[in-house]
Amino acid sequence: MERDYFNWADELECAVTVCDTDGIVVYRNEKSAKTFEKYGELLGKNLRECHGEQSWNVIKSMLASGDSNSYTIEKGGVKKLIHQTPWREKGAIKGLVEFSIVLPGEMPHFKR
Repeated sequence: MERDYFNWADELECAVTVCDTDGIVVYRNEKSAKTFEKYGELLGKNLRECHGEQSWNVIKSMLASGDSNSYTIEKGGVKKLIHQTPWREKGAIKGLVEFSIVLPGEMPHFKR
């Protein structure tokens, strides 16, 4: 897959990691490379190699069902929103995109 396919995400202020339907990482932006540098180069790597069984089962389920998964985490005092969602072409699931977004300590919440 051509890297230019995802060039819109290159300079986003959040980590963007994309895998295909086999769980192979086909794109990661610079923020993702820095965020996950302890795993080495992610491009071409199967997500199964850096996820436990429970997480891998969630990934397989999203690829099969088309559902999304969102949650927050905190590591080293940094709070993040993780949003994982299938990406599609003409309705067919082609893989998953994960957005990892650092959240401010205090974040307004609005009901509209």
